[in-house]
Amino acid sequence: MRRAGLLITATLAATAILVAGSTASVRKPATVPTIAATTPSPRRQPTIPTFTKTQRDALTRELRRYLKDKPGDLSLSVRDLTTGTSYSYNEDLRTATASIVKVDIVMALLLRAQRGERDLTSREKSLAERAITVSDNAAASALWHSIGGAGGLASANRKLGLRDTDPGPGNAWGSTTTSAADQIRLLRALTSDRSPLRSGSRRYLRGLMGDVTPEQAWGVSAAGNDAELKNGWLPRERHNGRWTVNSIGIVQRLGHTYLLAALTERGTTMQDGIETLEHAVETAAAALAGAFIQT
Repeated sequence: MRRAGLLITATLAATAILVAGSTASVRKPATVPTIAATTPSPRRQPTIPTFTKTQRDALTRELRRYLKDKPGDLSLSVRDLTTGTSYSYNEDLRTATASIVKVDIVMALLLRAQRGERDLTSREKSLAERAITVSDNAAASALWHSIGGAGGLASANRKLGLRDTDPGPGNAWGSTTTSAADQIRLLRALTSDRSPLRSGSRRYLRGLMGDVTPEQAWGVSAAGNDAELKNGWLPRERHNGRWTVNSIGIVQRLGHTYLLAALTERGTTMQDGIETLEHAVETAAAALAGAFIQT
């Protein structure tokens, strides 16, 4: 730029000399048009649809209508990992985990192994696989003792960020009580890079949950595809033999990843509980997915 300026100055000086020494007309140099500086218009940021209060209220009314004539209670939590949107229904309910606690037990086992800077032994892997994929109670009991029972589970749950889960007394791991929101926190520890569980541990357990035997693959799988889940079912003496039926897991739907936890208690039969929670999770996931479909 400096060189160009010197050349222009020199040219103007030469022109001035010519004008001073001659009466001949001198053509003025063509004027260089000035280009006005323009500021580009800011790009419009895409708007992300939100799950509005109106939509939440409509979903709550729909679930209440469905459950009105159904026996027992249901609590539901769902989180869309793709958008961060979440929804809860009857979040104050606390009920027994039944066999969904087996996921929690295996997570506690993995945390203990990490703390010891070791891999799971072949026996531990065998027990974990049986506890998750076929819901083997004897395997879960063996792992319960390996992690230190109720105290070991409570210690692990503090690390995992759980708030509402109280381990069952003695050997009664199935009597652990929890909330749907806490089960979402547990699932978040299986999907988040901020989890105390290392990525290899998370992949390992999710792989087991994705390989649950087909006859036990009901529940949150009704809400989407490629389900990674664990179910629990238990007739409870304190409820006069009525059923607690629970399901937790991770599903894919319309390009979104959903964490779901549905807890039911006091159902007349196990099948009643399954139908209730499957309807609830499918209804909730469809409502959230519908809010984010681009038109």
